[in-house]
Amino acid sequence: MKKASSAKKNASKKPAKSKVPKPSRPATPGRVWVGLDLGGTKMLANVFDDQYRVLGRAKQKTHGAKGARTGLKRMVETVADALADAKVNPSQLAGIGVGCPGPIDPSRGIIVEAPNLGWHNVSVEAHLGNAFGVRAVICNDVDAGVYAEYQAGAAKGARCAVGIFPGTGIGAGAVIEGRLLQGSTLSCMELGHIPLFPETSGQGEDGTTLETECSRLKIAIEAARAAYRGQAPALFAACGTDISKITSGALAKAIAAGDTEIENIVRRAATLLGCGVATVVHLLAPDVIVLGGGLVEAMPKLYLEAVRRSTLARILGPYRKSLKIVTATLAEGSGSMGAAAWARKTIEG
Repeated sequence: MKKASSAKKNASKKPAKSKVPKPSRPATPGRVWVGLDLGGTKMLANVFDDQYRVLGRAKQKTHGAKGARTGLKRMVETVADALADAKVNPSQLAGIGVGCPGPIDPSRGIIVEAPNLGWHNVSVEAHLGNAFGVRAVICNDVDAGVYAEYQAGAAKGARCAVGIFPGTGIGAGAVIEGRLLQGSTLSCMELGHIPLFPETSGQGEDGTTLETECSRLKIAIEAARAAYRGQAPALFAACGTDISKITSGALAKAIAAGDTEIENIVRRAATLLGCGVATVVHLLAPDVIVLGGGLVEAMPKLYLEAVRRSTLARILGPYRKSLKIVTATLAEGSGSMGAAAWARKTIEG
Protein backbone atom coordinates (compact mmCIF):
# COMPACT_ATOMS: atom_id res chain seq x y z
CA MET A 1 0.00 0.00 0.00
CA LYS A 2 1.24 3.51 -0.78
CA LYS A 3 2.11 5.69 2.19
CA ALA A 4 -0.81 7.88 3.21
CA SER A 5 1.33 11.03 3.12
CA SER A 6 2.13 10.44 -0.54
CA ALA A 7 -1.52 9.82 -1.42
CA LYS A 8 -2.62 12.95 0.46
CA LYS A 9 -0.05 14.98 -1.40
CA ASN A 10 -1.36 13.70 -4.72
CA ALA A 11 -4.95 14.40 -3.73
CA SER A 12 -4.28 17.95 -2.52
CA LYS A 13 -2.52 19.18 -5.65
CA LYS A 14 -4.51 21.30 -8.07
CA PRO A 15 -6.10 18.82 -10.49
CA ALA A 16 -4.75 18.78 -14.00
CA LYS A 17 -7.20 19.99 -16.61
CA SER A 18 -8.93 17.15 -18.40
CA LYS A 19 -10.59 17.26 -21.77
CA VAL A 20 -14.38 17.44 -21.70
CA PRO A 21 -16.32 17.11 -24.96
CA LYS A 22 -17.25 20.44 -26.54
CA PRO A 23 -20.98 21.08 -26.96
CA SER A 24 -22.36 19.79 -30.22
CA ARG A 25 -25.72 18.84 -31.61
CA PRO A 26 -26.81 15.73 -29.68
CA ALA A 27 -27.57 12.49 -31.49
CA THR A 28 -29.37 11.17 -28.38
CA PRO A 29 -32.34 13.28 -27.17
CA GLY A 30 -33.22 13.89 -23.52
CA ARG A 31 -31.25 14.06 -20.31
CA VAL A 32 -28.74 11.40 -19.31
CA TRP A 33 -27.01 10.09 -16.20
CA VAL A 34 -23.52 8.66 -15.89
CA GLY A 35 -22.53 5.88 -13.55
CA LEU A 36 -18.83 5.26 -12.96
CA ASP A 37 -17.60 2.07 -11.30
CA LEU A 38 -14.13 2.75 -9.87
CA GLY A 39 -12.21 -0.48 -9.35
CA GLY A 40 -8.75 -1.39 -8.18
CA THR A 41 -7.56 -2.24 -11.70
CA LYS A 42 -10.08 -0.60 -14.05
CA MET A 43 -12.85 1.98 -14.15
CA LEU A 44 -16.03 1.66 -16.20
CA ALA A 45 -18.45 4.46 -17.09
CA ASN A 46 -21.91 3.91 -18.56
CA VAL A 47 -24.30 6.57 -19.87
CA PHE A 48 -27.97 5.93 -19.05
CA ASP A 49 -31.28 7.47 -20.00
CA ASP A 50 -34.09 7.87 -17.46
CA GLN A 51 -35.07 4.22 -17.94
CA TYR A 52 -31.45 3.13 -17.27
CA ARG A 53 -30.87 1.92 -20.79
CA VAL A 54 -27.18 2.02 -21.67
CA LEU A 55 -26.49 4.59 -24.37
CA GLY A 56 -22.69 4.55 -24.33
CA ARG A 57 -19.74 3.33 -22.31
CA ALA A 58 -16.01 3.65 -21.81
CA LYS A 59 -13.37 2.07 -19.61
CA GLN A 60 -9.74 2.62 -18.68
CA LYS A 61 -7.18 1.11 -16.37
CA THR A 62 -7.24 2.85 -13.00
CA HIS A 63 -3.45 3.05 -12.47
CA GLY A 64 -4.14 3.77 -8.80
CA ALA A 65 -0.47 3.47 -7.86
CA LYS A 66 0.25 6.60 -9.89
CA GLY A 67 -1.66 8.62 -7.30
CA ALA A 68 -5.05 10.21 -6.79
CA ARG A 69 -4.35 13.17 -9.08
CA THR A 70 -3.76 10.85 -12.03
CA GLY A 71 -6.75 8.74 -11.03
CA LEU A 72 -9.09 11.74 -10.94
CA LYS A 73 -7.86 12.86 -14.35
CA ARG A 74 -8.55 9.41 -15.77
CA MET A 75 -12.03 9.40 -14.23
CA VAL A 76 -12.88 12.63 -16.05
CA GLU A 77 -11.51 11.23 -19.29
CA THR A 78 -13.53 8.02 -18.91
CA VAL A 79 -16.79 9.92 -18.33
CA ALA A 80 -16.02 12.17 -21.31
CA ASP A 81 -15.30 9.16 -23.52
CA ALA A 82 -18.56 7.52 -22.45
CA LEU A 83 -20.52 10.67 -23.32
CA ALA A 84 -18.81 10.78 -26.70
CA ASP A 85 -19.60 7.11 -27.28
CA ALA A 86 -23.26 7.84 -26.54
CA LYS A 87 -23.16 10.86 -28.89
CA VAL A 88 -24.44 12.99 -26.03
CA ASN A 89 -23.98 16.71 -25.58
CA PRO A 90 -22.50 17.41 -22.11
CA SER A 91 -25.37 19.87 -21.52
CA GLN A 92 -27.71 16.85 -21.38
CA LEU A 93 -25.87 15.41 -18.40
CA ALA A 94 -28.10 15.53 -15.29
CA GLY A 95 -25.68 14.00 -12.79
CA ILE A 96 -22.82 11.60 -12.19
CA GLY A 97 -22.76 8.71 -9.74
CA VAL A 98 -19.55 6.98 -8.69
CA GLY A 99 -19.16 3.68 -6.87
CA CYS A 100 -15.88 3.84 -4.94
CA PRO A 101 -13.87 1.19 -3.11
CA GLY A 102 -13.34 1.56 0.62
CA PRO A 103 -15.05 3.81 3.17
CA ILE A 104 -16.43 7.09 1.81
CA ASP A 105 -17.66 10.26 3.51
CA PRO A 106 -21.05 11.00 1.92
CA SER A 107 -21.30 14.42 3.59
CA ARG A 108 -18.12 15.71 1.92
CA GLY A 109 -18.06 13.52 -1.18
CA ILE A 110 -14.60 12.08 -0.55
CA ILE A 111 -12.99 8.67 -0.55
CA VAL A 112 -11.71 8.41 3.01
CA GLU A 113 -9.47 5.45 2.30
CA ALA A 114 -9.05 3.12 -0.67
CA PRO A 115 -6.38 0.63 0.46
CA ASN A 116 -6.10 -1.12 -2.92
CA LEU A 117 -5.38 2.22 -4.58
CA GLY A 118 -3.32 3.84 -1.84
CA TRP A 119 -5.64 6.86 -1.80
CA HIS A 120 -6.70 8.88 1.23
CA ASN A 121 -9.14 11.81 1.49
CA VAL A 122 -9.73 12.23 -2.24
CA SER A 123 -12.39 14.78 -3.27
CA VAL A 124 -14.14 12.85 -6.02
CA GLU A 125 -17.47 14.71 -6.04
CA ALA A 126 -15.92 18.17 -6.27
CA HIS A 127 -13.48 17.17 -9.01
CA LEU A 128 -16.02 15.50 -11.29
CA GLY A 129 -18.71 18.06 -10.55
CA ASN A 130 -16.42 20.95 -11.49
CA ALA A 131 -15.20 19.19 -14.62
CA PHE A 132 -18.71 18.71 -16.04
CA GLY A 133 -20.71 21.46 -14.37
CA VAL A 134 -23.17 19.05 -12.72
CA ARG A 135 -23.55 17.44 -9.34
CA ALA A 136 -21.58 14.24 -8.71
CA VAL A 137 -22.54 11.81 -5.96
CA ILE A 138 -20.36 9.01 -4.62
CA CYS A 139 -21.18 5.88 -2.68
CA ASN A 140 -19.33 2.74 -1.69
CA ASP A 141 -19.00 0.34 -4.63
CA VAL A 142 -20.83 -2.49 -2.84
CA ASP A 143 -23.62 -0.05 -1.94
CA ALA A 144 -23.88 0.75 -5.64
CA GLY A 145 -24.29 -2.92 -6.52
CA VAL A 146 -26.93 -3.41 -3.83
CA TYR A 147 -28.82 -0.30 -4.96
CA ALA A 148 -28.86 -1.65 -8.52
CA GLU A 149 -30.44 -4.90 -7.29
CA TYR A 150 -32.99 -2.81 -5.38
CA GLN A 151 -33.83 -0.73 -8.44
CA ALA A 152 -34.03 -3.43 -11.08
CA GLY A 153 -32.89 -6.80 -9.73
CA ALA A 154 -33.56 -9.41 -7.09
CA ALA A 155 -34.50 -6.86 -4.40
CA LYS A 156 -36.91 -4.78 -6.47
CA GLY A 157 -39.95 -3.73 -4.43
CA ALA A 158 -38.44 -4.57 -1.04
CA ARG A 159 -38.87 -2.21 1.89
CA CYS A 160 -35.54 -3.30 3.36
CA ALA A 161 -32.94 -5.12 1.29
CA VAL A 162 -29.45 -6.25 2.24
CA GLY A 163 -26.83 -7.26 -0.32
CA ILE A 164 -23.80 -9.37 0.61
CA PHE A 165 -20.98 -9.89 -1.86
CA PRO A 166 -18.26 -12.32 -0.78
CA GLY A 167 -15.07 -11.89 -2.78
CA THR A 168 -11.53 -10.95 -1.82
CA GLY A 169 -13.27 -9.50 1.22
CA ILE A 170 -16.89 -9.53 2.39
CA GLY A 171 -18.79 -6.50 1.13
CA ALA A 172 -22.32 -5.58 2.17
CA GLY A 173 -24.86 -2.80 1.81
CA ALA A 174 -28.44 -2.06 2.77
CA VAL A 175 -31.34 -0.11 1.25
CA ILE A 176 -34.21 0.93 3.53
CA GLU A 177 -37.30 2.56 2.03
CA GLY A 178 -35.41 3.60 -1.07
CA ARG A 179 -32.33 5.03 0.61
CA LEU A 180 -28.89 3.57 1.20
CA LEU A 181 -28.05 2.97 4.82
CA GLN A 182 -25.10 5.28 5.54
CA GLY A 183 -23.54 6.98 8.51
CA SER A 184 -23.44 10.76 8.56
CA THR A 185 -19.71 10.85 7.82
CA LEU A 186 -18.89 7.27 6.80
CA SER A 187 -20.34 4.48 4.71
CA CYS A 188 -21.23 1.42 6.78
CA MET A 189 -22.21 -2.28 6.63
CA GLU A 190 -18.61 -3.52 7.01
CA LEU A 191 -19.95 -7.00 7.59
CA GLY A 192 -16.61 -8.70 6.98
CA HIS A 193 -15.19 -7.31 10.20
CA ILE A 194 -17.70 -9.01 12.49
CA PRO A 195 -15.58 -11.12 14.89
CA LEU A 196 -16.51 -14.78 15.12
CA PHE A 197 -14.91 -15.22 18.55
CA PRO A 198 -14.82 -12.79 21.52
CA GLU A 199 -11.04 -12.50 21.61
CA THR A 200 -10.75 -11.14 18.05
CA SER A 201 -10.50 -7.44 17.29
CA GLY A 202 -12.83 -7.46 14.29
CA GLN A 203 -10.10 -6.09 12.03
CA GLY A 204 -8.93 -9.44 10.70
CA GLU A 205 -5.31 -9.04 11.72
CA ASP A 206 -5.14 -10.85 15.04
CA GLY A 207 -8.14 -13.13 15.05
CA THR A 208 -11.01 -14.74 13.21
CA THR A 209 -13.60 -12.62 11.42
CA LEU A 210 -16.13 -13.30 8.69
CA GLU A 211 -13.67 -11.92 6.15
CA THR A 212 -10.72 -14.03 7.27
CA GLU A 213 -12.84 -17.19 7.24
CA CYS A 214 -15.39 -16.69 4.44
CA SER A 215 -13.66 -14.71 1.70
CA ARG A 216 -12.66 -16.20 -1.63
CA LEU A 217 -9.03 -15.66 -0.64
CA LYS A 218 -9.49 -17.89 2.41
CA ILE A 219 -11.25 -20.51 0.30
CA ALA A 220 -8.41 -20.42 -2.26
CA ILE A 221 -5.80 -20.88 0.47
CA GLU A 222 -7.63 -23.88 1.93
CA ALA A 223 -8.19 -25.31 -1.56
CA ALA A 224 -4.47 -25.02 -2.37
CA ARG A 225 -3.66 -26.94 0.82
CA ALA A 226 -6.14 -29.65 -0.15
CA ALA A 227 -4.58 -29.88 -3.61
CA TYR A 228 -1.09 -30.14 -2.10
CA ARG A 229 -2.25 -32.97 0.17
CA GLY A 230 -3.74 -34.90 -2.74
CA GLN A 231 -7.32 -34.30 -1.60
CA ALA A 232 -8.35 -32.32 -4.71
CA PRO A 233 -6.89 -34.01 -7.82
CA ALA A 234 -9.03 -32.13 -10.33
CA LEU A 235 -8.06 -28.76 -8.90
CA PHE A 236 -4.40 -29.76 -8.70
CA ALA A 237 -4.42 -30.79 -12.38
CA ALA A 238 -5.92 -27.46 -13.40
CA CYS A 239 -4.20 -25.01 -11.04
CA GLY A 240 -1.52 -26.79 -9.05
CA THR A 241 -1.21 -24.99 -5.73
CA ASP A 242 -1.01 -21.49 -7.23
CA ILE A 243 -3.54 -19.43 -5.28
CA SER A 244 -3.71 -16.79 -8.02
CA LYS A 245 -5.09 -19.44 -10.41
CA ILE A 246 -7.69 -20.75 -7.98
CA THR A 247 -10.55 -18.53 -9.15
CA SER A 248 -14.23 -18.94 -8.39
CA GLY A 249 -14.66 -20.63 -11.76
CA ALA A 250 -11.79 -23.03 -11.09
CA LEU A 251 -13.34 -23.99 -7.75
CA ALA A 252 -16.69 -24.67 -9.42
CA LYS A 253 -15.08 -26.84 -12.10
CA ALA A 254 -13.16 -28.83 -9.50
CA ILE A 255 -16.36 -29.53 -7.56
CA ALA A 256 -18.14 -30.59 -10.77
CA ALA A 257 -15.21 -32.93 -11.50
CA GLY A 258 -15.63 -34.68 -8.14
CA ASP A 259 -13.34 -32.84 -5.70
CA THR A 260 -15.53 -33.31 -2.63
CA GLU A 261 -12.97 -31.68 -0.34
CA ILE A 262 -13.26 -28.44 -2.33
CA GLU A 263 -17.03 -28.61 -1.96
CA ASN A 264 -16.58 -29.08 1.80
CA ILE A 265 -14.33 -26.01 1.96
CA VAL A 266 -16.84 -23.84 0.07
CA ARG A 267 -19.74 -25.13 2.17
CA ARG A 268 -17.88 -24.35 5.39
CA ALA A 269 -17.22 -20.76 4.28
CA ALA A 270 -20.84 -20.29 3.23
CA THR A 271 -22.06 -21.79 6.51
CA LEU A 272 -19.92 -19.37 8.52
CA LEU A 273 -21.19 -16.48 6.40
CA GLY A 274 -24.67 -17.54 7.49
CA CYS A 275 -23.66 -16.58 11.05
CA GLY A 276 -23.10 -13.02 9.87
CA VAL A 277 -26.30 -13.05 7.85
CA ALA A 278 -28.24 -14.11 10.96
CA THR A 279 -26.81 -11.12 12.82
CA VAL A 280 -27.94 -8.77 10.05
CA VAL A 281 -31.43 -10.32 10.05
CA HIS A 282 -31.85 -9.72 13.77
CA LEU A 283 -30.62 -6.12 13.43
CA LEU A 284 -32.53 -4.96 10.34
CA ALA A 285 -35.30 -7.52 9.67
CA PRO A 286 -34.79 -7.27 5.88
CA ASP A 287 -37.39 -8.53 3.42
CA VAL A 288 -34.67 -9.94 1.21
CA ILE A 289 -30.97 -10.71 1.36
CA VAL A 290 -29.22 -10.79 -1.99
CA LEU A 291 -26.01 -12.77 -2.40
CA GLY A 292 -23.79 -11.71 -5.28
CA GLY A 293 -20.27 -11.55 -6.64
CA GLY A 294 -18.10 -13.99 -8.57
CA LEU A 295 -18.07 -16.69 -5.92
CA VAL A 296 -21.87 -16.85 -5.81
CA GLU A 297 -22.20 -16.60 -9.59
CA ALA A 298 -19.85 -19.55 -10.11
CA MET A 299 -21.79 -21.94 -7.85
CA PRO A 300 -25.15 -20.33 -7.01
CA LYS A 301 -27.06 -23.44 -5.95
CA LEU A 302 -24.39 -24.78 -3.59
CA TYR A 303 -23.58 -21.41 -2.04
CA LEU A 304 -27.17 -20.23 -1.64
CA GLU A 305 -28.25 -23.54 -0.11
CA ALA A 306 -25.46 -23.47 2.49
CA VAL A 307 -25.99 -19.83 3.47
CA ARG A 308 -29.77 -20.23 3.64
CA ARG A 309 -29.60 -23.37 5.82
CA SER A 310 -27.06 -21.78 8.17
CA THR A 311 -29.03 -18.53 8.49
CA LEU A 312 -32.41 -20.17 9.11
CA ALA A 313 -30.87 -22.36 11.81
CA ARG A 314 -29.65 -19.28 13.70
CA ILE A 315 -32.51 -16.79 13.54
CA LEU A 316 -35.61 -16.52 15.70
CA GLY A 317 -38.73 -18.20 14.36
CA PRO A 318 -40.75 -15.07 13.43
CA TYR A 319 -37.92 -13.80 11.18
CA ARG A 320 -37.95 -16.97 9.10
CA LYS A 321 -41.46 -16.24 7.83
CA SER A 322 -40.64 -12.83 6.36
CA LEU A 323 -37.14 -13.41 4.97
CA LYS A 324 -36.03 -14.35 1.47
CA ILE A 325 -32.41 -15.18 0.63
CA VAL A 326 -31.74 -15.06 -3.10
CA THR A 327 -28.90 -14.64 -5.59
CA ALA A 328 -28.30 -11.44 -7.54
CA THR A 329 -29.90 -11.27 -10.98
CA LEU A 330 -28.09 -8.36 -12.61
CA ALA A 331 -25.05 -8.79 -14.82
CA GLU A 332 -21.49 -7.82 -13.97
CA GLY A 333 -21.03 -4.07 -14.22
CA SER A 334 -24.42 -3.29 -12.68
CA GLY A 335 -22.59 -1.22 -10.07
CA SER A 336 -22.40 1.67 -12.54
CA MET A 337 -26.19 1.59 -12.89
CA GLY A 338 -26.60 1.54 -9.13
CA ALA A 339 -24.25 4.51 -8.77
CA ALA A 340 -26.18 6.46 -11.40
CA ALA A 341 -29.52 5.57 -9.78
CA TRP A 342 -28.28 6.63 -6.34
CA ALA A 343 -27.01 9.92 -7.76
CA ARG A 344 -30.42 10.52 -9.32
CA LYS A 345 -32.18 9.71 -6.04
CA THR A 346 -29.88 12.06 -4.12
CA ILE A 347 -30.19 14.90 -6.63
CA GLU A 348 -33.94 14.68 -7.18
CA GLY A 349 -34.79 13.81 -3.58
